[in-house]
Amino acid sequence: MSAQSLLQFERVNACYGAAHILHDLSLEIRAGERVALIGRNGVGKTTVVNTLLGVASLRGGTVRLAGRPLPRPRPYDAAQHGVAVVPQGRCIVANLSVEENLRLGAAPRRKGPWTTAAVYELFPILRERAHTPGTALSGGQQQMLAIGRALMSNPALVLLDEPTEGLAPVIVDQLAEIFGKVADQGTALLLIEQNMSLVVRVAHRYLAMAKGAVIAEGRVAPEGIAQLHQHVMV
Repeated sequence: MSAQSLLQFERVNACYGAAHILHDLSLEIRAGERVALIGRNGVGKTTVVNTLLGVASLRGGTVRLAGRPLPRPRPYDAAQHGVAVVPQGRCIVANLSVEENLRLGAAPRRKGPWTTAAVYELFPILRERAHTPGTALSGGQQQMLAIGRALMSNPALVLLDEPTEGLAPVIVDQLAEIFGKVADQGTALLLIEQNMSLVVRVAHRYLAMAKGAVIAEGRVAPEGIAQLHQHVMV
């Protein structure tokens, strides 16, 4: 029996106003998978996330969460169906402490292993800075907080939109290890990323985008990093 489908786009078309971004895009993420969505800037990778959240308008095709179609996706639908998003730019809530930001992530009240204590074990620096305003953290620490906040919802799937953008290589290495630990607990990952060295360390499968559609997919292998780079340059 195949693993449960967590997220499916079937011939999806999506727009921002009159700007048509996604063109008959199809993809599927199943329980426990580690998938990378790759492609150069401007091909519509972030619009995949924004369509799920209702930020981009769904103009055709079908979006499904856990097998259920969403005729008009709304920001709360993802969380209610066990999908957490770590957005590009992190979106740490100003004027809230680290711990208060983490507690926001627990709002869906899903049962699972991720608690404040578990997140602090994964990210010890967050425990040290628990009562510090979240926006006072360094860029790398804010990304850790954004990931921890997503885990607090005990999701079946985490979408990570350019999680290493602007981060030092040493922080990227730390995040690669952390993503592996999260996936090892059974959480599926959809990694939207242009850092191919991270992709080969984290993902098992890739989906390559160009002009608003998935144009290729395959297994990720360390020796295939040159092929992945070619897709990013399309």
